[in-house]
Amino acid sequence: MTPISGSGGARHRGLATLLCGALAAGGLAAAGTTALGPGAASASSHREAPLVSGTPQYDNTDLYAFVSPDRPDTTTLVANWIPFEEPAGGPNFFTFAEDAQYDLHVDNDGDALGDLVFRYTFTTHTKNEATFLYNTGPVTSLDDPDLNITQTYDIELIKLHGGKEASRTAMAHDVPVAPSDVGRASMPDYGALRDQAVHELAGGARTFAGQADDPFFLDLRVFDLLYGGNLSEVGNDTLKGYNVNSVALQVPTDMIVESAGQPVVGVWTTTRRKNAQGEFTQVSRLGNPLVNEVVNPLKDKDAFNASQPADDARFLRNVTHPELPKLIEAVYKIEAPAEPRDDLVDVFLKGVEDLNQPPHVTPSEQLRLNTSIAPAAEPERLGVLDGDNAGFPNGRRLTDDVIDAALQVVEGELVGAANDLGDAVDANDKEFGSAFPYVANPTEGSRGPLADGTGGGNDVRNQLGDALRPADADDTTLIAASAGAGAVGILLIGGALAWWRRMRGRAY
Repeated sequence: MTPISGSGGARHRGLATLLCGALAAGGLAAAGTTALGPGAASASSHREAPLVSGTPQYDNTDLYAFVSPDRPDTTTLVANWIPFEEPAGGPNFFTFAEDAQYDLHVDNDGDALGDLVFRYTFTTHTKNEATFLYNTGPVTSLDDPDLNITQTYDIELIKLHGGKEASRTAMAHDVPVAPSDVGRASMPDYGALRDQAVHELAGGARTFAGQADDPFFLDLRVFDLLYGGNLSEVGNDTLKGYNVNSVALQVPTDMIVESAGQPVVGVWTTTRRKNAQGEFTQVSRLGNPLVNEVVNPLKDKDAFNASQPADDARFLRNVTHPELPKLIEAVYKIEAPAEPRDDLVDVFLKGVEDLNQPPHVTPSEQLRLNTSIAPAAEPERLGVLDGDNAGFPNGRRLTDDVIDAALQVVEGELVGAANDLGDAVDANDKEFGSAFPYVANPTEGSRGPLADGTGGGNDVRNQLGDALRPADADDTTLIAASAGAGAVGILLIGGALAWWRRMRGRAY
């Protein structure tokens, strides 16, 4: 297969196509896992497997890899954890796990074995355990004494040879994490906090860790019997308004590639959790979107998350004979492609020939990126399908519509069967940044009117003694109402005591 010159432009979608597209997304992902020799595992995965769905701090949700648009001599990796963060989900807001190793893996020679691991580990700090509050006043900086719960992290670079550790280097220590965005009263300028969490590393690298808007966009009602079996609800960005915890790393490209003559890298992420014996065990893995989510059946999902690329052949049949196209055919009478689905192996397990396929590649499920492809001035949401070779499946940008692109490829777009499949969700609800870390700010936990005194730099703690009240409340009315309520309460209590004494016949 060769890079595609775009069919571009607006694409018309019929209802049946729309439906098929959403469903086929799974099929595509499945195909991605298909002919794995070693190597394929991981998926854009929100709660995709039984075990990890109960432990969201360890759950990879998405992985992105792209040449930095504003610094084209660098490559940016963005990995997300903790799906479906409800922005107001306090008082214990969202932290990275302290007993986890969050790893970004790079295979720079196409042998399905990692050559570099960037390892993030986190530590939580509590200033005041005598309060239930995440913050005790407005937070204006990451070292603000009112930010009660904070996290810092370390980064290690582990170099491997033949799958075994060859060296280990500390890249950063005690870097502050951007907090959860509790709300406007607590964090009146969250953007400033975000900026302070961008940390410069030696050699021109940058790192960020903290809360962000979930950049993945799609309609998840596919899981309700394939859009209810009648396409009654499509086109809703189900992840709108939810946050994730992001790790972003920007490194000079020559730091991760094998050589200037071999600029293709494969990337994936894992989470390793400390067990009762004090050893770390892999519990989540993610490369291309959706693989473990809709390709593997329940019996294989947890094993898939714990597996190594070299083990992926054990899941091969799930890919060559995927369930999803059969479901689509059963519900919507759209004929499933013939099996086995070897047609997708080249694209999703080896990389596109003459674009992002390493020489002598060992098939494996990784997100492959040719770092020598310059960023597009105007990215197309369908990436390579629309002639934009800087986009998915050559890596993955935040704006890439991987659902639609994957569906169209699975349904034969690359072999002459042009189609316009999609889920009718074409973009994220929030605009992404133009500079590192690029992810959009999180949705804040509270978006209502502010109480008096919470703006203009006043300390909320000073207002708590007077009881926070709506900004438009009248002082006299409020005081009178409070006094009246107190008097009524006293009368009620007194009456109850008198009644109880009569009933008991006691003289006190």
